[in-house]
Amino acid sequence: MIYLALSIFCSTIILVVFRMFTRFEINTFQAIVFNYLVAFSVGFGLYGGDWKNDYLQQGSWPVFALIIGVLFITLFLIMGKSAQENGIGITSVTVKMSLAIPVALAIYIYSEAIYLAKVMGVVLALLGVFLITFQKKSDKNARSGNYWFLIVLFLGSGALDTVLNYVEKKALGDLSPALFSAIGFGIAGTIGLIVLLVGVALKKQQVHWKNCIAGIVLGVPNYFSIYFLIMAIREPMDDSITYALNNVGIVMASFALGIVFFKESITILKIVGGAVAISAILLLMV
Repeated sequence: MIYLALSIFCSTIILVVFRMFTRFEINTFQAIVFNYLVAFSVGFGLYGGDWKNDYLQQGSWPVFALIIGVLFITLFLIMGKSAQENGIGITSVTVKMSLAIPVALAIYIYSEAIYLAKVMGVVLALLGVFLITFQKKSDKNARSGNYWFLIVLFLGSGALDTVLNYVEKKALGDLSPALFSAIGFGIAGTIGLIVLLVGVALKKQQVHWKNCIAGIVLGVPNYFSIYFLIMAIREPMDDSITYALNNVGIVMASFALGIVFFKESITILKIVGGAVAISAILLLMV
């Protein structure tokens, strides 16, 4: 359970850091690029001594590392924007309610048991996302298109969790989760760095030191959030329970921090949506 608790802690810090970007006028894209380079450096700095060239011939992890690297940087950009515009509570619940996707695919891919509580949990998860998203539409300050962030986050985060679960079960070979996480971050950072350098060359981007610092602050918990989650999946507990506990922990922590420290509004639909979402996660724990 210690790995699960640490993953929840790191994931919550990520959302809080994103929320602080607006206050300090951080360039989100630049911070995210540096964040991935930092996450890669942390992973290889701590565990690079375990690397063996033979790992390249084991398992099918290189293809999945590329897929995960692309998902990392794409989803992180969208999550950062959504946390600023929609609030960390709504963003967190949307990401965590994507649990419905890996649960549904696990039933199909791994022939997991189908029972009433699991079906009800998936349905309520979708309903929770809808209620929380619909609540935000009444906000007169919301900009058009904000909800596309939530839809993409829901689908993309579900795909990312599904791929991570599959890699841990089928594709790693002897490669450690620590090194796989670092490689995925390295790919994401490389893609982002190329885009950033092109922007600088075209004079559309200007690198600032505070964005580098923001990337460092973000990169450390980002690396460990994924590493600890993969390690938690390896613990002797059903995957659905692991994801459920991880999700409900982040939802509860992010909502509490959003209300206490960022003065996020509390509305009836948000309360109902949050309650439905948490009920869904609890049902999936049965």
